[in-house]
Amino acid sequence: MPEASGTATPRVLSGIQPTADSFHLGNYLGALRQWVALQESHEAFYCVVDLHAITVEHDPDALRRRTRIAAAQLLAMGVDPERATVFVQSHVPEHAELAWVLGCLTGFGEAGRMTQFKDKSSKQGTAGTTVGLFTYPILQAADILLYSPEPGPGERVFHVPVGEDQRQHLELTRTLAQRFNHRFGDTFVPPEAYIPAGAAKITDLQEPTAKMSKSASSPQGIVDVLEEPGPMRKKIMRAVTDTGSEVVYDEEKKAGVTNLLRIYSALEGVPVTALEERYAGSGYGQFKKDLAQLVLDTFTPIRERTLALLGDEERLDRLLAQGADRASRVAARTMDTVRERVGFVGRGR
Repeated sequence: MPEASGTATPRVLSGIQPTADSFHLGNYLGALRQWVALQESHEAFYCVVDLHAITVEHDPDALRRRTRIAAAQLLAMGVDPERATVFVQSHVPEHAELAWVLGCLTGFGEAGRMTQFKDKSSKQGTAGTTVGLFTYPILQAADILLYSPEPGPGERVFHVPVGEDQRQHLELTRTLAQRFNHRFGDTFVPPEAYIPAGAAKITDLQEPTAKMSKSASSPQGIVDVLEEPGPMRKKIMRAVTDTGSEVVYDEEKKAGVTNLLRIYSALEGVPVTALEERYAGSGYGQFKKDLAQLVLDTFTPIRERTLALLGDEERLDRLLAQGADRASRVAARTMDTVRERVGFVGRGR
């Protein structure tokens, strides 16, 4: 991408796991919609992180299907493969190679303190916890640092969009980048956390004090991007509200309505205060009806474009191959530098 005013275009890297047959409303408003916006201002790298998806027991056929579904949804949402590099993580083997190098720089205690590992291992026990789950944050660090801009004169900005649950992993990435630089020479630009404007925290429609999540939400508490219109509308209409009938924002006393107001505000791009004024005195019924239609109007075109992409698997795989080629060129340059600085003997031509 071009440079402006002598400063290189900032780079951004983000990934999402293919662990379900559809992204959900929380994914869309919390992260994915912002990916579309970021490709306008950043050199963007977006990957479907299928290597991360095998840290738990999985079905191979489901993984293949879900990887394509995830990629198709990103493209259907507006991620442009001409402006952003969209690829599948396992198509670029340098991810695993750099993870090994970084793993050799990571202390056992450092990895063991990662909150997500501690939470999952405490629930599953050591017998049900894989080494892959333990080293997951190190692979995540490799995912990021492979696409670090080359250090040099002037400011080099490297952004990683994160939620609160990923901040600890990003801090480990920054630590490993700095540790490698200290031991082997200036190689990586430590990435900076980036909270995109307009990111919304969306909660479960039936348990509005809990995050909307594929692993925790009930089927009625989660709205899938690829859901049929009828069930999607019903879920919005049956979403938990609160006592009373006033459409007002109050996180403590009216968590259900507050969550629906966040969704409405994010989708329509209007302030919550304007929605409170619009529905003053009208009650929940009309508010939910209008919100359901807005959700349908947003996701129906995405669903149709996704199904069209999935219907032409050859074209979809070709687009992913093109993205992998572009990602591989960057990753190969990074690994050439890493191998030389670590002390590996170069392969003769």
